[in-house]
Amino acid sequence: MLTFIGLGLYDKTDVSEKGLLSIRNADHIFLENYTSRLMGTSYAELTGFYGKTIHLLGRKDVEQYPDELLNKAERENVVFLCAGDPMVSTTHSDLRMRAASRGIKTMIIHGASISSAVCGLSGLQNYRFGKSCSIPFPQKNWSPTSSIDVIAQNLSLQLHTLAYLDIQDTRYMTVPEAIILLEKMAEEKKIHLPLYVGIARAGSDDPRIRAGSADVLKSVNFGPPLHILVIPADLHDMERAYLEMFAGL
Repeated sequence: MLTFIGLGLYDKTDVSEKGLLSIRNADHIFLENYTSRLMGTSYAELTGFYGKTIHLLGRKDVEQYPDELLNKAERENVVFLCAGDPMVSTTHSDLRMRAASRGIKTMIIHGASISSAVCGLSGLQNYRFGKSCSIPFPQKNWSPTSSIDVIAQNLSLQLHTLAYLDIQDTRYMTVPEAIILLEKMAEEKKIHLPLYVGIARAGSDDPRIRAGSADVLKSVNFGPPLHILVIPADLHDMERAYLEMFAGL
């Protein structure tokens, strides 16, 4: 049995009671920490909360070498943990399909997702979001620009864009860093991005939400991670009023 459990947005207490019971009854616990992370807790706190050992997984462990996990799931009760909601990530969907192809029973216990939390925090309506994108840190001889193409396509359809910001070991992209990268891409493509919405620490007791131009948000200190960015299309009146009330627009 392989159960996918979403841990929610921020700390150890965000998991559902159903998910927590499944974790505590599991024979083996695996936690992937590459798509997102619970910044309000630590590995030590999670192991103490669950009362069990947690095996950490990197991207290669899930995408290329999942046999250890799947072999155990053929014989025992295994849980696969991730921040947010499990099936938002295509790598998790692929893992579930691999398990099913081997005859392993699977189950999903959902958790709060950033894709819905962003709507609540910003007031941007969920039906107005188009395809999301990721903004990675540029590497030597590698500086992808596909995110600006996604944003431009969404804007042409009057759709908002949710942009996931890069996580690399202990380095977390900030809203200002992401905006600097996007503004450079937009300039090269001759695209104007008039408005951004930056969100930090969704799910915590002190989330930070600010809306404004690139110049405004580049000077904002959003504080500790995780950060996420939205590039809105033209706003509905209620969306604008919400951002004015809660995000300083």
